[in-house]
Amino acid sequence: MPTDTLAVSGQTVCVTGAGGFIASWIVKVLLDKGYTVRGTVRNPEDPKNAHLKELDGAKERLTLFKADLLDIESLKASINGCNGVFHTASPVTDNPEEMVEPAVNGTKNVIIAAAEANVRRVVFTSSIGAVYMDPNRSPDAVVDESCWSDLEYCKNTKNWYCYGKAVAEQAAWEVAKEKGVDLVVLNPVLVLGPILQPTINASTIHILKYLTGSAKTYVNATQAYVDVRDVALAHILVFEAPSASGRYLCAESVLHRGEVVEILAKYFPEYPLPTKCSDEKNPRAKPYKFSNQKLKDLGMEFTPVKQCLYDTVKCLQEKGHIPIPKHQEDSVTVKY
Repeated sequence: MPTDTLAVSGQTVCVTGAGGFIASWIVKVLLDKGYTVRGTVRNPEDPKNAHLKELDGAKERLTLFKADLLDIESLKASINGCNGVFHTASPVTDNPEEMVEPAVNGTKNVIIAAAEANVRRVVFTSSIGAVYMDPNRSPDAVVDESCWSDLEYCKNTKNWYCYGKAVAEQAAWEVAKEKGVDLVVLNPVLVLGPILQPTINASTIHILKYLTGSAKTYVNATQAYVDVRDVALAHILVFEAPSASGRYLCAESVLHRGEVVEILAKYFPEYPLPTKCSDEKNPRAKPYKFSNQKLKDLGMEFTPVKQCLYDTVKCLQEKGHIPIPKHQEDSVTVKY
């Protein structure tokens, strides 16, 4: 890790949508590092947020605030007095009305509230969805921080998640410039790894469907993956490093779905994992190329995707989301 980071003792930061998959890990790492954390949630008393209160250091240094992204006064109350803001809260849906307006206006409100509170830096969780949806990009081109999704293509294909992510990030850059806010953006790919929250999130279902047998085949497609613990560390890294600026693509590797089920079958052969592709006519889709060099230049070291997949399944077992096979040996170790 670089040495040009800030001293954290006494620093107070706000994490929006604190009960989410990525945000819960951000809160955990911040508390472990000695920060005082304010987490915004819809309802601080909701059992869905109980896991946050059980984190080490939470009793002394975590306060949950009731806030709504579209209610700027509730955001101001949460952010006022903070040194920094991690804006992770965002709807995850394919409904354009539920996705676009809260994502865009909520992001604007967070940055306006941060500007009024004179925070040092805002770290915004965007997505690969704002980066790679472009039908005109050559398959040999390297996806990096300079790439943006084609909004018309997202609209025409009704990919409202990617559309919402792209317009929300564009709005963040515009408002940050207008208000003079130091904004840094992370664009994670599909995020897996151990879950802290009690509920299953959308990206974990991506793996769960193979383990439960609900997916009888795998699609002929590729996907980039990254470990949630790395995503949390990357957020704090770009907050602390004075030299951090612009966007940061957060990805470890690209796998074909066939490779994913092969890795899962190697470590967990007891589950009804699919062995056939739903498309046996066309050649296997090729992985796209990406660059995570910008984060590596800050000192980021990524968890290998095999380790991430293994730890995801172990966590799902431990939390009771999938049964633990009787014959599974505890001594299985991951080799990568």
